[in-house]
Amino acid sequence: MSNQLGTFVERCARGELLLEEIDDFVDEWHDEDYDEELHEYLGMSFEEYSLWVADPDVLPFIVTAHIEQKPVADVLDELEGLPLAARSDQPEKAIKLMKWLREKGKLD
Repeated sequence: MSNQLGTFVERCARGELLLEEIDDFVDEWHDEDYDEELHEYLGMSFEEYSLWVADPDVLPFIVTAHIEQKPVADVLDELEGLPLAARSDQPEKAIKLMKWLREKGKLD
C-alpha cells in the first residue's frame, strides 16, 4: 500500500472517506508511479475490483464486506435473498456477474 493512511477501502470502512472519492484515488494512481496494481492500491481483491468495474453501484457492498470481514460474494448473496421490492435499486448487474463467474468456475 503506497498511501500511509491506508487504502481507499480501508479509509472508507473507518469512515474517513466518502465512496464518491474513489475517482480521486484512481486519478492519483494514474498520476503517480506506484508498483502495485490499481485494485491493490484501492484495497480491493481482483474479484471485488472486477465487480466494481462492471457495476460501480457495488462499491458500498465491497466496503461492507471489508467491515464485516467476509467475501463480497457473501454480502451480495445476502442481498439477493431479499425480496425484490427491498432491493430494487441495488446492484443487479453485480449479482448477475457474480452468478456468471460462479457458473464459469471463476468465483468460489
